[in-house]
Amino acid sequence: MISPSRWLPFEKPLQDIEEQIQALEAYAAAHGIDRSEKIAELRVMHADLSHQIFSNLSAWDKTMMARHPNRPYTLDYIKLIFDDFIELHGDRRFGDDPAIVAGVGRLNGETVLVIGHQKGRDVKERQFRNFGSARPEGYRKAMRLMELAERRHIPVIAFIDTPAAEARLEAEERGISEAIAACMALMSRLRTPIVVSVIGEGGSGGAIGIAVGDHISMLEHSVYSVIPPEGCAAILDTFGRDGTRGHEAACALKITAADNLRMGIIDEVIPEPLGGAHRNAAETAVLLKDTFTRVLAGLHKLPTDVLLANRYAKFRALGQYIDPSAPKKKAKK
Repeated sequence: MISPSRWLPFEKPLQDIEEQIQALEAYAAAHGIDRSEKIAELRVMHADLSHQIFSNLSAWDKTMMARHPNRPYTLDYIKLIFDDFIELHGDRRFGDDPAIVAGVGRLNGETVLVIGHQKGRDVKERQFRNFGSARPEGYRKAMRLMELAERRHIPVIAFIDTPAAEARLEAEERGISEAIAACMALMSRLRTPIVVSVIGEGGSGGAIGIAVGDHISMLEHSVYSVIPPEGCAAILDTFGRDGTRGHEAACALKITAADNLRMGIIDEVIPEPLGGAHRNAAETAVLLKDTFTRVLAGLHKLPTDVLLANRYAKFRALGQYIDPSAPKKKAKK
C-alpha cells in the first residue's frame, strides 16, 4: 500500500478503498472471520475506479504522476533492464555531476551506453543529485562518453527525467547553455543509433540536451515541454505571471505523451501499468526493454548515412506550422 503522504489528490477515492481493504483484512485475521466476499467486492470496485480515473487524467494530473516520489528513476531501470552495468564518471574538465548518470551495460548481450537524469529519493540524495537538474559537467560527461560510444560503434540509450537544467550562477559561469547546445550538436551527428525515452519529467533544455535521438518514446504518464508549467505561468501575462496557476499552463503547453505524439515530437507512447509506473516498476521495465530491443533492431539495419539523414530530417520537421492568414499559393497547371 502506498504511504498516505504519497497519494496524489485525484487518487483519494482509491486511497479510501485500499484503506477499507486493509482494515478488513486485519480485522478478519485478528478475529478469524471470513470477509473475503466483501474484500473481493472492494477489489472489483477499486479496479473499475482505477480504470475510470487513470484513463481521464488532465495534463496537470499527468504532471503530478511524472513527479510522483515513488516513480522509478534512471538507476532503477538500469538495474531492471541492463546487465553488467558499470557507471563512468567525470567530464575530464571540471568534475562529475551526479544529476546525470552514465555508463556501459548489456542489453540482451549487446553492449550499450546508457545515459540518464537521476533524481533523489530522500533529502540527502536529492541534494546530492541536485533534484535531477544537471550542471555543465553533466552534459560534458555525456558528450565524452557518447564520443567513446561512436568510436566503439556502441548504441546510446538515454533516459529523460528532469524539471530543467541547473540555472544558478555557478552553472552559468561554467557555461550551461554552451554545454547543452554542444551536446545537442554532437548527438545530431553522432554516427551510432540513439534511442531516447522520457520516463518522468522532460523539462526545458535540461531534457533536450540529451534527447536528440533516432527514436523518442514517452511513458504514458510522463510529460515533455519547453518549460515546466509553473515556470510558464510565472512569466506569461496570460496566467497573470502567477506560478500557482501551473495547472492552467500545463493544459496550454500540451505536455502529455498523447499531445507530443499527436504533434510528431515523439515516435511512440509506452503504456504504463494501471495506476502508473510506481505501482509496478518491474512491469514498466519490461515494456521499456522490449521497446529498446525492437527499436535498436530496426536502427541497426540502416546505413549510417541514412540514420543521420533521418535524424536530421526528424528534428528539422519540428516546429513547422501553417499560418491560416497567409495567402494560399496557386497550384501550377
